[in-house]
Amino acid sequence: MAFGVKRKELIEWKHQVQQGNISFLTHYWIDPRFPGCNTVTKVGCTNIDKLIKWGSQYDLQPNWIHHDPCFPHYDLFGEMQKVVLTQEKQWNQIKRFNI
Repeated sequence: MAFGVKRKELIEWKHQVQQGNISFLTHYWIDPRFPGCNTVTKVGCTNIDKLIKWGSQYDLQPNWIHHDPCFPHYDLFGEMQKVVLTQEKQWNQIKRFNI
């Protein structure tokens, strides 16, 4: 279940992803498969080669991409989420979601 994201933010993320840009969207998230994780960051881009190349700098595997037909993305949570958001200087998302 996802919550804590504003409609305008979601629309902007979708727009950026569709334009072939690497885009970040963090929201609260509860999934019993991942205890202790209460947020997830979706890093999306419709240019799969670009997304794979971007992910390789963080040792993200291509087979970890969620191949959504409109919004392909990596789902990041836990320590990897914190590392990536810090390296990508996503200070607003880090602060807002207390990551």
